[in-house]
Amino acid sequence: MTTRVRVFPSSDREAHGVIVDDFGESIGIPVEIGGELIAGPARRWAVMLDDDNLLFVDSEDLEAE
Repeated sequence: MTTRVRVFPSSDREAHGVIVDDFGESIGIPVEIGGELIAGPARRWAVMLDDDNLLFVDSEDLEAE
């Protein structure tokens, strides 16, 4: 089953797409080396947008269509 969602709903960044992966609640931590942030914390959801871009977001950034 494909779940359609709105990403960043009701904002100027709103986009539409489908969830393609759920990384669960244990999604990792930021990576810092020598005081420099190399990678921020992972996001829970991978969403393939209708414009074919892949976006990684957290649950609070999603709303079911």
